[in-house]
Amino acid sequence: MQRFLGLLASLFLLCLCFHAEAEPLKVGSKRFTESYILAEIVAQTAGGDARTVQGLGNTAIVFAALQSGEIDCYAEYTGTISQQILHSSEPLTLEQIQTQLKPLGLGAGVPLGFRNGYALAMRADAAQKLGISKLSQLAAHPELRLGLSNEFLGRADGWPGLSQRYALKQSPQGLDHGLAYEALAKGQIDALDIYTTDARIKQLGLRVLDDDAAYFPRYDAVLLYRLDMPERHPQAWAAMQKLAGSIHEPAMIAMNARAELQGVAFAQIAHDHLAGSISAQSGGQFLHKLFGPDFVRLTLEHLCLVLAAVLLGAAVGLPLALLAAPHAWARSLLLGVSALLQTIPSLALLAVLISLLGRIGTLPALLALALYALLPIVHNACAGLAGVPEGMRLSARALGLTSAQSLWLIELPLAWPVIVAGLRTACTIAVGTATMAAFIGAGGYGERIVTGLALNDRELLMAGALPAAALALVFEGLFAAWARWRFKT
Repeated sequence: MQRFLGLLASLFLLCLCFHAEAEPLKVGSKRFTESYILAEIVAQTAGGDARTVQGLGNTAIVFAALQSGEIDCYAEYTGTISQQILHSSEPLTLEQIQTQLKPLGLGAGVPLGFRNGYALAMRADAAQKLGISKLSQLAAHPELRLGLSNEFLGRADGWPGLSQRYALKQSPQGLDHGLAYEALAKGQIDALDIYTTDARIKQLGLRVLDDDAAYFPRYDAVLLYRLDMPERHPQAWAAMQKLAGSIHEPAMIAMNARAELQGVAFAQIAHDHLAGSISAQSGGQFLHKLFGPDFVRLTLEHLCLVLAAVLLGAAVGLPLALLAAPHAWARSLLLGVSALLQTIPSLALLAVLISLLGRIGTLPALLALALYALLPIVHNACAGLAGVPEGMRLSARALGLTSAQSLWLIELPLAWPVIVAGLRTACTIAVGTATMAAFIGAGGYGERIVTGLALNDRELLMAGALPAAALALVFEGLFAAWARWRFKT
């Protein structure tokens, strides 16, 4: 048992060292196609050791990452900065935005040369049939089914203000942006929110409804960055200035199309744009996606998250179980609290931890996974200790052993197989739950799943889900092999 614990402790330290690796310049992105591509363009332009931290979720999460220093910059839009970040009731100019961001230690600049705004769209045939071409005309059709992204439903410049401006009575349902297009094509919804540079507008022949009341502000693409970044990375910042005015709307739409319709990798699209040429590479090759160049990195990140979380859960849960095991009331309280933690949705728990810690990334993900690992660890530890025959305890006392000696020399070795079974279950749970960590930039196979959702790319989804399932089977096999070895010896 001591050797086993020593091995786990060594693995824990290895995981901490892996995640502690410093990255000099980090470019973030939200969880939609264009943001992924722009992050790659910025990082490749910056050069050096610049890396991307992709798919950080909605505006609130990626902005929190910027404020906390988890990332150094990301591509944002002036309308979003004005209303969603600075909470201005009126659209702000870039100069006004810079003035208001300065006290926050942030800046906005390097206008990229295109705008990408919000709009609502319908299938052209359905819009033609109903005679709808403007947003104001939706008010006469409260029966229409709207499928809107969850961020748009909650944004200051999203559905709440839009529905008020146009007196809309529909009750929209929240849908992932990538999945909403498929739902519209299948007739499951009648309208959705779009980005005006989305490639699927033309592909699906959608009618973009005219914003006849001028509700939406301008959404010019700029870089939002930490004010100390130019000083910390002067060469990268100088290189980024070349991006000013370098991306026009048709080029952005074409890049989005290559990602969403052809399955070309974001990094390749960015490389081709900066090189001014289009490579022959295309997507659709499942094995290439499964064993792509990021496979080793994602595997190490996922493995380290799982091991570190289970070990942290064991470091907290086992001592608590040892203290609570002799007392029925304490066992009930401990198991009840552990079971309650298990019922909290993972995204909700991550959001709470981000708020408490003031940061995204590995730490909140690790704490969330450790909390989810507590229940099987605590439950099995209590059950294993309760299963030790009372006669063994009495014999230990008769031999003059103290309670601590009895616990370490007799009770724990007898309960150890049951405790290991709890660790086994915790590992399996952690492997699956760790995929959610990608939503806050903690890496792992969830990166592929998050990107696959954004692109509605089933192959990429499977390229993330299958390795996670395989890793769970590996853990099962290792624990089973240990059990057989222990039984034989």
